[in-house]
Amino acid sequence: MSTILLQALPSGTGAAARLAARLGLSCDEIALHHFPDGELRVTVAPAADTTILYVPLHQPNDKLIALLFAAEALRRGGAKRLVLAAPYLCYMRQDTAFRPGEAISQRAMGRLLATLVDRVVTVDAHLHRTPDIGSVFPGIEAENLSAMPAIADALAADGIDPATVVIGPDAESEPWVKDLAGRLRLKHTVARKRRHGDRSVDIDFADPTLLSGRPALMVDDIVSSGTTLMVAARALRTMGATAVDAVVTHALFPAAMVTAFTDAGIRSIRSTDSVPHPTNAIALDAILAAALQSELRTIQPRETMR
Repeated sequence: MSTILLQALPSGTGAAARLAARLGLSCDEIALHHFPDGELRVTVAPAADTTILYVPLHQPNDKLIALLFAAEALRRGGAKRLVLAAPYLCYMRQDTAFRPGEAISQRAMGRLLATLVDRVVTVDAHLHRTPDIGSVFPGIEAENLSAMPAIADALAADGIDPATVVIGPDAESEPWVKDLAGRLRLKHTVARKRRHGDRSVDIDFADPTLLSGRPALMVDDIVSSGTTLMVAARALRTMGATAVDAVVTHALFPAAMVTAFTDAGIRSIRSTDSVPHPTNAIALDAILAAALQSELRTIQPRETMR
């Protein structure tokens, strides 16, 4: 029988261990050593026929080099199949050249990862102008999972006011906002956003009366600068929202920004564990495990190594 193991970079070992437990696999940590000049030495555990690499790709540059080296070592060690479980997938925002001379990072990253692994599984990748994640990764398998089932389950378990309106920050958020609202049987609406720069946006709503006297739940895929959330929260408060909460898939903002969110009128902000962050409140191991179950067919796990 073939064997399967899961290995993770140090930044993702907590979530990786939970995923491995769901799959009934061992979980080994990939060892990283930084030389004084910034170069990396990467040491992997013994390879299995199929190795799942759990790598949340926030703050990605060193991680990409580590992933490159880990793939080399695992292939040389006998791995026949490498599966990248990257709950956050980096460099997907730049899917076109907005100005002459700009690199299209999504295209370059997709081609690089397609040379390293046989399958990519990610969550809520930033594919706003790319209709199919398969086109990002030529010649390999790729799935873009939705975090909305996990988010809906967590919100329902905690209890949510049935008068809540689910809010999307822009037109691109419509699919997942509609999905989440449908799962929770709530009303939803999407803001109109005009971006003037990384930290300058204007937001308004087609029906300002919808929020009067109701709680608002803002939903976004990625929060980095936090500007959109803060501008939207102030607008919602002005429109009469009784409370404003936020839930995001990928929390890329500095932890210290939670204070600024509170000052802007956001009562709470929760994120999934796609990226380790103090706001993590929603685990993704169930949806990732469901997607990765196909790797376990005809596979015999080894004894737990560590």
